[in-house]
Amino acid sequence: MSVKLTVIRQAEQSPMGELTPAKLPVGEVIAQSRLGQDVTLDESGASVGVWDCSPGVFRRHIMNREFSHIISGWCVFTPDGGEPVELRAGDAVFFPANCEGVWDIREQFRKTYVIF
Repeated sequence: MSVKLTVIRQAEQSPMGELTPAKLPVGEVIAQSRLGQDVTLDESGASVGVWDCSPGVFRRHIMNREFSHIISGWCVFTPDGGEPVELRAGDAVFFPANCEGVWDIREQFRKTYVIF
């Protein structure tokens, strides 16, 4: 049986797609985000890639589980009903399924992710 690995290469310098506004902005400064190396793995129902976002505040709208590694920048994520969590370059975070909350991106932010 052959096993195929999906690798995100050089995430710090990954070419990125077009900027798009945050889907659920909070306030007047609307964050702009974009994807790079975004791959959907049909056989597992997962997607992997690089996400980059400008400063701004918006609601998390992805209801799947997610694991991310922060490459650069920093933010505060506040899960609904929970305490704010500061995330900085070098941190890793797991979002359980149905984790809603508010992203407050304070500095240009880049992370790799696996959504499953």
